[in-house]
Amino acid sequence: MCTVTIIPKGTNDFVLTSNRDEAPNRTSLSPDFYFEEDVKLLYPKDNMSGGTWIGVSEKNRLVCVLNGAFVCHERQSSYRLSRGIVAKDFLISDAIESTIENYSLENIEPFTMVIADWNNLLRFFELVWDGEQKHFKELPLEPKIWSSSTLYSEAMRHERLQWFQYFKSDYKLNAESLLLFHKTAGAGNEDYGVVMNRGFVKTTSITQVDKTVDILKMHYENIQNKMVTETIFIFGTL
Repeated sequence: MCTVTIIPKGTNDFVLTSNRDEAPNRTSLSPDFYFEEDVKLLYPKDNMSGGTWIGVSEKNRLVCVLNGAFVCHERQSSYRLSRGIVAKDFLISDAIESTIENYSLENIEPFTMVIADWNNLLRFFELVWDGEQKHFKELPLEPKIWSSSTLYSEAMRHERLQWFQYFKSDYKLNAESLLLFHKTAGAGNEDYGVVMNRGFVKTTSITQVDKTVDILKMHYENIQNKMVTETIFIFGTL
């Protein structure tokens, strides 16, 4: 949930890659197909909340969540709803913009959400909930990186952005090279390398979504047990 990159492939396709930084004992299930309100979804499931930090749906949409908004916040003892459940609600909605406008985020922990929607045209969106206000905008179709504000200071986020800029100048950006970035950028820096390990929190998995026309591939690597899965989602079919 804590390091995300996205790149467009032409005007209709994209690659999004997400490193999940989490407590090692917070386990998750590999990606699988689920139906929520008769909508077909594909996502890895968080065992604790039943939600997800990244998923796709037959509504022609991807949703990916990072912890935190613009700055690190003080956590409350409890919240009304998991952010992973909010992600699923957005995946099954008919129209993402109106859903976000009308959806109550009261007493939900701050988050940043990256959304790709390809109904008619491919569009990228960013939603930041700071605990009081929604900040929602459409993004240009260009490469971008996010790092969670709950784990990485402004200086750390800036350095990670520089790693991404250097990587873009050295490599052609595609699914394969982006996996390399998500595994090696800042290598040896366990505090804030893209694969990090602070003991109580570490990178537990890498998930990549690669969309090409009507076929979407979800690549998932569980770093803790070394399991790798690849799942194909063909739109318009069950």
